[in-house]
Parts: sequence; C-alpha cells; structure tokens
Amino acid sequence: MEKYLYFGVLLFAISYPLAQSFEHRIRYATKWGQLFPGMLGTALFFIVWDIWFTKIGVWEFNPTYITGLYLVNLPLEEILFFFIIPFSCVFIYEVLIYFFPKDYFQPISKPFVFILVPLLFLLGVLNLDKWYTSVNFLIGAIALLTHYLIFKDRYLGRFIFAYLVHLIPLFLCNGILTGGITEEPVVIYNNAENLGIRIWTVPIEDTIYSMTLFLMNISFFEHLRSQKTIQLT
Repeated sequence: MEKYLYFGVLLFAISYPLAQSFEHRIRYATKWGQLFPGMLGTALFFIVWDIWFTKIGVWEFNPTYITGLYLVNLPLEEILFFFIIPFSCVFIYEVLIYFFPKDYFQPISKPFVFILVPLLFLLGVLNLDKWYTSVNFLIGAIALLTHYLIFKDRYLGRFIFAYLVHLIPLFLCNGILTGGITEEPVVIYNNAENLGIRIWTVPIEDTIYSMTLFLMNISFFEHLRSQKTIQLT
C-alpha cells in the first residue's frame, strides 16, 4: 500500500474542498468556469518547470511511494499535484471571503509587495549557484510584482489571508511528502540546490513555490471572474 502514499496525500488534500463544492453558501462549483482555465495554464507552466528540475537533478521521486505511472519524467501524482492543490487553495480563498467579508489584510498588501519583491530578487541573485532557491525566488518575485502591476492591491489582502491559512495544510502535506512520517521522503530534494533550511522536513523554498502557484491561480481566477461580471452587467 505504500506505493499509494503520494496519491493518498492528494486525495486527502482535495477530499473536503470537493465534497463541499456544492454547499449552498460558498457555491464553489458555480465558479469552476472561472477557475479551471487559469488552473490549466498555471499547471502547464509548473509542469514544464518540474520536468526541467527533475531532469537536472534538483529533485527526484522515490519509486517506493508512487504508483509508477509517468508522463515524461514526472509521476502521475506530481502532474495531479498542480491541479489538486490549486483547487483546494482557491477553495480556502473563497471560504475566507465568505466568512470574513472585511478585507483585514488589505492595509499590509502594499508593504507585503514592496518588501517581499526586493527581498526575493536579492536572495535569488545571491544564490544563483542553487537552482531551486534562485529560480524559485526570482519567479516568485516576478509573479508577485506582475500581479501588483495589473491588479494593484485589489485582491492581495485576501490572498495574503488565504496564503497564511494555507500554510497549515502545506506543512502537513509537504511534511509527509518530504519524509516527515516515513523512513525515506517521497520527494527527494538535492540539498546542494537549496538553502538547506527546513521547517519540519519542508524546505523553506517550498513556501515561496506554493505562494507563486497559489497567486498565479488567484490572478487568473479573479481576472476571469471580473470579466464574467462585466459581461453580465
């Protein structure tokens, strides 16, 4: 059964959001038309990135904990990751909007961008000898800056709130995948390509990787939702 571990983590991640998609208050299923196109575009970007990093040895996958089905050099579970995790993250975003109508984090959205973007650029440039650190931080900075230039702080406060909440399941799921409960990790990172700083067993870079994945999906989602609103008016 251990070969289904990665798949089991993904099933755990999507089970509640999927089950609650038709709940009458959030009505998440009615928003899939605005969610799925951006999710597909974002997933393609990350899959290409993942294929490249796997090829050059930034990370690899433990055959003990995966089903053995591959696309190019990626396990099927890794492909599904880029659809299931964003689906669940945007669900968190929508739930928080419903239960917390006030945008509590809006006042810190600009400082968040003005501090984090230069910091990520600096860390990326200073660590060009580490593929995961440099590419991840630079892409994260570009994604955050691009979002701000297009949308200003319209959605950033709500994104920050959802991002902070999503860190709880992030560390739980990624902790399992990086060896938190198993003798060997499911996803094996080459520590020569990252800073070597871990929270539990999760590389610190994963927090920015997840931020970029989440933010790109929110950017597409909110853009398509605003376009639908315009068409209906």
